[in-house]
Amino acid sequence: MIEIKRIYDPPSPSDGLRILVDRLWPRGVRKDEALVDEWLKELAPSDELRKWFGHDPAKWEEFRGRYRRELAAHREILDRLKRDAEREKVTLLFAAKDAEHNNAVVLKEFLSLPQRHGDAEET
Repeated sequence: MIEIKRIYDPPSPSDGLRILVDRLWPRGVRKDEALVDEWLKELAPSDELRKWFGHDPAKWEEFRGRYRRELAAHREILDRLKRDAEREKVTLLFAAKDAEHNNAVVLKEFLSLPQRHGDAEET
């Protein structure tokens, strides 16, 4: 099972494996209090894509497509995350204020796709 949660929300034992999926460490969050099990910044959008998107909902669909293409280059890590989620709950942590338009949403969608060569082209 895969869930998403803002890193600013209080950690909970029900979160399971807590994985930060942002490229930058969130402002105001102390590493010793975040209870992050793993920081997978390589799964975050590239700096170029992140800056272009700027959390603008009008760019959401284009962002989703571009980010999925970037994710396709990280198949090994994605496969491991899928295996982890089969064994225990995985919570993808993000810092964005918008809980509907952020990279963790796209990553969760991507991880739920059946594995096939066309994953990156779907939007």
